[in-house]
Amino acid sequence: MIQKEDIQMIVQEFVQGTDMFLVEIRVSHVNAIKVYIDSFSGVDIDTCVELSRFIEDRLNREEEDFELQVSSAGLSESFRVHEQYEKNVGKTVSVLTSDGKKLTGEMQQVAEDSITLVYTEKVKTGPKGKKKEQEQTAVIPFADIKETTLVITIK
Repeated sequence: MIQKEDIQMIVQEFVQGTDMFLVEIRVSHVNAIKVYIDSFSGVDIDTCVELSRFIEDRLNREEEDFELQVSSAGLSESFRVHEQYEKNVGKTVSVLTSDGKKLTGEMQQVAEDSITLVYTEKVKTGPKGKKKEQEQTAVIPFADIKETTLVITIK
C-alpha cells in the first residue's frame, strides 16, 4: 500500500518555493489517492494537472497500482490547515466552536494559536430588554474551534 507520508513528501517538494500549500491527503486501502492543495493566489486546473503528473512520475505503477485525484480545496469545505486561515484574513467566515456556538463575522487576525473574529450580536440594552446589534470581538483559540468555513456572498 502506498504510504500517505510518501505522497506528502512528493507534494512538499512540488510546492516548495511557491505560495501553494498542502491541505489534505487521503489514501484508501485500495490506493485511491486524493490530494487537496491550496494557494494564497488560487489554484487552477493546470496546476492540479501539473501536480498530478509530478506525483505520477515519482510513483511506480508497475510496482503498485494506484488511482490519483488532485484538486484544490473546495470553497465550501471547512478549513483544515493554518494557511487557510491566513489566506482568508479580512474575509467573512463562520466559526463553530466546540461548545456549539456559531459565530459569523470578519476574521481580522490569525495568530499561532487563535483567530480574532469581529461579529455583530444582539445584546439586551435598557430596562425593557430591547435588543440592539452590537459589534463584538472574540479571540478564539484553535483548540476551541470545531469547524471554520468561508462565507460566500454573491453580489
